[in-house]
Amino acid sequence: MPRYKLTLEYDGTGFVGWQYQGDGRSVQEALERAVERFCGEQVRVHGAGRTDSGVHALGQCCHLDLVRQAEPAVLREALNAHLRPAPVVVLDADEAPPAFDARRDATMRVYLYRIVNRKTPLALAKDRAWHIARPLDAGAMAEAAHLLEGTHDFTTFRAVKCQADSPVRTLKSLAVSRTGDEIAIRAWARSFLHHQVRAIVGTLVEVGEGRRTPADMGAALAARDRRRSGPTAPACGLYLEAVIYPPAKQPAVSRVTS
Repeated sequence: MPRYKLTLEYDGTGFVGWQYQGDGRSVQEALERAVERFCGEQVRVHGAGRTDSGVHALGQCCHLDLVRQAEPAVLREALNAHLRPAPVVVLDADEAPPAFDARRDATMRVYLYRIVNRKTPLALAKDRAWHIARPLDAGAMAEAAHLLEGTHDFTTFRAVKCQADSPVRTLKSLAVSRTGDEIAIRAWARSFLHHQVRAIVGTLVEVGEGRRTPADMGAALAARDRRRSGPTAPACGLYLEAVIYPPAKQPAVSRVTS
């Protein structure tokens, strides 16, 4: 039974998230229905990350098995045709080794958070970025972000209902940069806690506003207390930007990207 790796882009607005929730449409469901329309097979698509309601993706990865062989180019184009008008696009299709697992084999996930920092409201970026009219000090935010890099207990930045066995995670990099009116926050880690990135962003914004100092960020982390975190940033600004795999796990057969 051939296995395929897909790389997806989607607008999370209007979805309950990647995974089935039972109370609205999910990206997973949209993709599985497109597969069934293409070849009549009912499959389970396994994603690399469970993005929440309203969260977007630039490079979500998933895998699925089909009974019959399909050329990657044919699979990609057929799925894109059957996904319409849902805002989900298959960017890449690859044949993958039988043991490839989109979630377990990933060595790094990269999340991007977009903030548009200007007085005027958003038009093009509405529902795709967090609009903050108050001036933000991106330099102070970058200084505070650096204090969270490394292996820590991230209880302070963990959702109350997070189901992870341990609050300890290794944040490989947490970078803040500004280009014009836009502030980009990128987080690199093998795995994240539920709402971890959004809780961190909400706290960094308080640093940018001058309501906290960069040192306060380290103190909040050390407290291991969710009450010491800032607000959870809106889902609309968060993107699963990329999922990274070791070379040995990268599909190398029949790849199609154009």
